Parts: sequence; C-alpha cells; structure tokens
Amino acid sequence: MEPIRLGDLFRNIGITRKPDVEVTSVSTDSRVIEPGSVFVAIKGEKFDGEDFVPSAVRKGAVAIVATRRFNDLDVEQIIVPDTKDALIRMAGNYRDMFDPKVVGVTGSVGKTTTKEMIAAIFEEFGRTLKNEGNQNNEIGLPSTIFSMSKETELAVLEMGMNGRGDISKLTRAARPQAAVITMIGLSHIEFLKSKENILKAKLEIVEGLPEHGVLVINGDDEMLMGARDSIDKEIATFAIKNLDCDVVARDIISSNSGSEFTIYDRIGGTFKAFVPAVGEHNIRDAVAAYTVATRIGLDPARSVKALENYRPAGMRQKIVPFNGMTVIEDCYNANPDSMRASLQMLSDLSVNGMKIAVLGDMLELGDISEEAHRSLGMFVAKCGIDILLCYGREMKACAKAATAAGVPCVAHFSDKEELANYLAKTVNAGDAIVFKGSRGMMLEEIIQMFYEIRK
Repeated sequence: MEPIRLGDLFRNIGITRKPDVEVTSVSTDSRVIEPGSVFVAIKGEKFDGEDFVPSAVRKGAVAIVATRRFNDLDVEQIIVPDTKDALIRMAGNYRDMFDPKVVGVTGSVGKTTTKEMIAAIFEEFGRTLKNEGNQNNEIGLPSTIFSMSKETELAVLEMGMNGRGDISKLTRAARPQAAVITMIGLSHIEFLKSKENILKAKLEIVEGLPEHGVLVINGDDEMLMGARDSIDKEIATFAIKNLDCDVVARDIISSNSGSEFTIYDRIGGTFKAFVPAVGEHNIRDAVAAYTVATRIGLDPARSVKALENYRPAGMRQKIVPFNGMTVIEDCYNANPDSMRASLQMLSDLSVNGMKIAVLGDMLELGDISEEAHRSLGMFVAKCGIDILLCYGREMKACAKAATAAGVPCVAHFSDKEELANYLAKTVNAGDAIVFKGSRGMMLEEIIQMFYEIRK
C-alpha cells in the first residue's frame, strides 16, 4: 500500500482530528497491525473484531473503524453503522490515487477462470494486479485494491456476491473501465429466488463503469442478451454458438493438454488461438478475456498469444497426471451449471480407460435442490460416465437418477474415507477422474486420501 493521508482515506466517511497523519496499511486482522495501520473491526461468524481493538491500538494503529466508541482509548476513532461498507468506501478513496486500466469480472460460473485468463493477457502488457484466491468479496476486494501502487498498470478485479447490492458497492469502489459478465446461472438461487433477480444483481457491475465504459457479455446466454436494451453502456458480445456476436470462437480442436480454436473478431481480425484448458466453458472464458482486453485497447495478436500462459487457480479444473491416470481437481465450488461444465470436460477427454466422476453436494440451492441433483444424475448418463461416486445427503437424488438413466456403476457414500478406499481399489492406469462439489463438502480431503492410498 502507498502512503495516504488519514483525511483522504476517510473522505465522505467520517471526520478525523488528525487528517494529515500518514496511513501505510489497512487491515481487518489485528495480528498484522503495525505502526501506521488502520484497523477495521469486522464482526464475523466466529469473532467480533471490536474485541481486538485494544490490541490493535497497542500495536500502533493510527486509527480504528468500529460501530461503537472506545472511551478509554486515545486513538483516532471513526464510528460507522457498518464497518464492511466503510472498508469498501475506504478502498474506493484509495483507488482515487491511481489510474491503471481496470476490468471488473462477475458471473454465476467462470468468473475466476475468466479473471485468471484476463490476468494472463494483462501480464504480457504491464504490471498487473488481480484478486488472489477467493478474495472477491466485501473484505477481499478492498484488500486487493489496497495492494494497488504507482507501478500498477493494469488490474482485473473479480466481484462476488451474496445478494442484491453487493456488487454495486464493489464496482463503485473499483471503478473499472470495462466489465465482464460470464453467465447467469443458478448460484445464489436460495437467496435471490429467481434467475431474473440474479441477472439484476450481476448487472450492478455496470454502476461502476464510466460514461464510455464497455460491458462485455456472453452472447450464448439468453438472459444477458435479452437485457441489452436496458443497459446504457457500450456492449461487446462473445460466444461459441451465437455466430452473430462481436467475437466468436470456432474450429475447436481439443486434446488433453488444451484446446485449439480460431477467434473471429469483427474489429480485430482472425487469429489462431490455444489455451491450456479443456472444455467449451473454458474456451468461452478465454474468448471473454480476449474480448475485454482488446476493447480496452490492448493489441489483439499479443492478447491471443498471451492466453497460452493461463494457469488454473487453486482447486479449479486443475488437471493432475497421477500414476498413469488423469485427475481433474475441481472442488472449489459447485452449482448446476459448473457441475455440467466439469462433467462435459470429463466427457471430452481422450482416455484409454474409464471415466469416473466423484461428486459432492451442490449447496445453497434451496427449494430446487432435489430437482437439480436429480437432473444432474440424468446428465451424468448423457456424458457417458462409466462410474459415478456420490458423497453427501443431497447427492442421493443424483445417484438414484443416474442409476435409473443407465450409468453402469453408481455408488453413494456418507463417509469420505470409505469413498476414497473404494475409488483406490477401482481405478487403473488410463482412467480419468473428476472431483467436483461445493466448497462446504471439502472434496479435497477425499483427493488427498486417494493419493495417499495409491501413491
């Protein structure tokens, strides 16, 4: 973080007695507070940050942000109704110090992959800032913005949400010149109740765009395309199937090492491309990344070439060769759309042996959960999966539907170790295995058990 005056950091947030005091860091973690820091007290599920205010002051915090005043502490105190909102607004004030090219990314599925692909392109052109890991929420995004410096030339900021209004706050702080919406799916359906409400929530990203900002949308998504007339910004469309879009990927050839395709861009021209990822959804994300990069002025040919440098983040569709098998670690999160994408990816792989899916519950689906899991079981059958191993209560409906639809081997487990042992005894060299489930199911534990047994 570059130094900033206390008065500038809290502009339009709260009055400071010592506006010229220099701030060198902002944190919600009292353990990393040091002289020159501002401590923002956040109330979480397990801890209340206000309990740690005295500790932060002892460590040298020059100011604290809280919802109540601490009369026994001699430190600058900014008292606000909501400390998370204050943190986002502070990040927006800090953002005012710099002028990099910024792109915002959101969507029900594919936003992290798209963010990483955009970052791969940006890094070809200059010093790039991006969210690390899952730092895309009301705490993580400000933390990323506070990492911006005078050397930052380009930034790609992923924006997640739990409900209406979340993305509005984030995009107003980030103020991107362009934004991408990858697709409208069923994640957050439990809270937002309908895809129409999810669409409205995702479109909030437009609120942070300047007058001549560009919104890049998935032309294969009917809901996004249907909303174009309601958006008062320049729109660029990308697609695989909708050939009427501005940028289209065609002539797709996939192998286990990645995908070759041709980009047809009405403005930039035609280019041969390669991305080290498999599956139509990954190609669509790559085209989204190319589209937004070129619409903010980056060279098309260099942007295409830079896609070859993409690497998946964390536990997202990471292909791991293991003892002659192909393992796809994709257990960061799951919803009906991303599940289908991963299963299609497995289906598209060229292997000598069997194709095996290890699936965990899709969480936060509310009233549609049973039907979504049942529908997933039928989709497993359409993908030609040889073995389906299910874990979790909701996955019982998937297992039952898959059995009825003719999947050759289906088993349901309530114990991770039992599933790992069964898998280890079943697979052979030449097989391909995908692990996919919601974050709360922690399927990576099954992966590690499996690796330990078969090492």
